[in-house]
Amino acid sequence: MEFFIDVLKAIFGGSGFAALDWRTVVMLGIACVLLYMGIGKGYEPLLMVPIAFGMLLANLPLTGLFAEPVYDAATHSGTVGFMWVLYQGVQYAIYPSIIFMGIGAMTDFGPLLANPTSLLLGAAAQMGIFAAFLMALVLGFNPSEAAAIGVIGGADGPTAILTASKLAVELLPAIAIAAYSYMALIPMIQPPLMKALTTKESRKVKMSQLRVVSKTEKIIFPIAVTIFVVLLIPDTAPLIGMLMLGNLFRECGVTERLSDTAQNALINIVTIPLGLSVGFKAVGESFLTLKTGGIIILGLTAFLLSTAGGLILGNVMYIVTKGKVNPLIGSAGVSAVPMAARVAQNVGQKENPSNFLLMHAMGPNVAGVIGSACAAGFMIKVFGG
Repeated sequence: MEFFIDVLKAIFGGSGFAALDWRTVVMLGIACVLLYMGIGKGYEPLLMVPIAFGMLLANLPLTGLFAEPVYDAATHSGTVGFMWVLYQGVQYAIYPSIIFMGIGAMTDFGPLLANPTSLLLGAAAQMGIFAAFLMALVLGFNPSEAAAIGVIGGADGPTAILTASKLAVELLPAIAIAAYSYMALIPMIQPPLMKALTTKESRKVKMSQLRVVSKTEKIIFPIAVTIFVVLLIPDTAPLIGMLMLGNLFRECGVTERLSDTAQNALINIVTIPLGLSVGFKAVGESFLTLKTGGIIILGLTAFLLSTAGGLILGNVMYIVTKGKVNPLIGSAGVSAVPMAARVAQNVGQKENPSNFLLMHAMGPNVAGVIGSACAAGFMIKVFGG
């Protein structure tokens, strides 16, 4: 009997149960809450579920999943943790870049080409990035951390992940979770702000039909943007280059199979290790800090200010054009494609059932994708050391 008890004690002593502490329990609880948000509430489930499950695995003790490589020269063999291997795709900006290629293959830049002034709305909607950056500095974050936090305001998950991996890797889980949570909550967060910053009369404005954009224009655009933007801000090359390559696959007419792969199979495959890798870094010692709470608050502030920036310029354009521009499309200047454009369409249609703003809102929306990538590249260039 005593032998049996000793065996049980030995088994328990070597199990994860013996290594549990309060931080681990709290993190496992947070992981389960995020799983509920993704599965039960449908908040960005394609990334929320793998992020939450990665967090669950990372906080289970004694798994060795994040063990660094160990090589034995005598036996020509080695070991390495599964999580460590997958995380290299985030560490070296591989996953976010491939995700951007898929986004490019799914995106029609026609509305932007048909109405180039949309670029201004996309630029104005990056205001939150720089405002949150300054606020983070005031709250005591160092410049690199503040820059990574500010990029949450672009409402672009892959861009936020890439920037954090370059500038503040210890903040990556909190930044990624904040970015994707606010993206998922766009239909709840944006409408009250849209109504507060616009008038009922301006929300009813019907915009004229966009011109037809030629195939030649659509082919030249990704090539020209890549050359100009990457020459201007070289650090944008991974995001802008892959975004425009994906769009070129879509528009050139001779790479249908590549376009289909980029916007379906490939982006789905890469989403799994990307989500898991973000969750892998969310362990109690680094996640359960005052900094995490500050990131959540600053991220929301950045997102709200970015939306406000687009709406304010939208109001200016409404006045300058004497009522020809519906200011609601400015809210779509954040780069959550196409969710932000759909929200602008829904709010406008509630005010005027015959109003169709979706294609007009897609212009600022895709401009916001380019704008957030440029802002991130600028931050990496200045604060990346």
